[in-house]
Amino acid sequence: MENDIRAPDAISRFPVADLSLAMETRRPDGNPALLFAHGFGQTRGAWGGAAAALAQAGCRCVTFDARGHGESDRVAGGADAKSGYHMDQFADDLLRLAVAQPQPPILVGASMGGLLGIVLAGEMRPSPFRALVLVDITPRWETAGVERILAFMQAHPDGFANYADAAEQIAAYLPQRRERKSEQQLRPLLRESADGRLRWHWDPALLAGDLVQESERYQPRLQAAATKIDVPVLLLSGARSDVVSRATVDEFLQLVPHARHVELPHATHMVAGDANDAFTREVVRFVQSLDPLPAGRRVAGAVQSQ
Repeated sequence: MENDIRAPDAISRFPVADLSLAMETRRPDGNPALLFAHGFGQTRGAWGGAAAALAQAGCRCVTFDARGHGESDRVAGGADAKSGYHMDQFADDLLRLAVAQPQPPILVGASMGGLLGIVLAGEMRPSPFRALVLVDITPRWETAGVERILAFMQAHPDGFANYADAAEQIAAYLPQRRERKSEQQLRPLLRESADGRLRWHWDPALLAGDLVQESERYQPRLQAAATKIDVPVLLLSGARSDVVSRATVDEFLQLVPHARHVELPHATHMVAGDANDAFTREVVRFVQSLDPLPAGRRVAGAVQSQ
């Protein structure tokens, strides 16, 4: 896809505090800038279709793998390391990526990526983001839905015998998807271990540590941060989601009364994957509604642990 603005540049390495992240940029000279933050257990590949379409629409689109995910570095020592994996580390990584953009980016954050955006946008002045697109996530969520996701992530500790085996398990987990993932689609999601088994791309230490429990304790902080968000916000939710509900959406809209909410009727928590065309259409509409960025607007600073 030479010279195709929808295709990413070669994978680059973005240095953060103690490791480096795998990053791709589509249409580097595009405007405005969009920074995509995936959910827990996902990779930058979750945004492939949307990022390509938005690059075609003229946007600079940056996707990356969070620490411990995909092709990004893992924390040395994993769960046994003193640092382990913590929410503030993920937030600081995201802030560093935002600061590195030529202009304050519009954050498109799914699940964990959206939570990090809420914290940074609410607690920092000026906000490191021009606007927020939150993808099926609110400061308080439905525990049962998160537990279902974690159960799937923990269900195959010995990995898979082959790609067909993995595709079958994913199809059972995502019955709303009409097509099974091909080997080509699965390759970025799996790693071949020394024993020949295929295992997920993410560091098992992400589940072995305190990160999941820590995210639950983050909820009061997230709710407080949401009340201080002063940039435009679009919440895109899936009508079939078991992670957000009418109650959590209504609560969020009370915390952030200037936010817009659009519910996609055929989507689950995996909004971009379930309804990519509708998702992309709503993001384009939101981006086009934003006021021009003031000249000289920059971001600076670092997230502080609380």
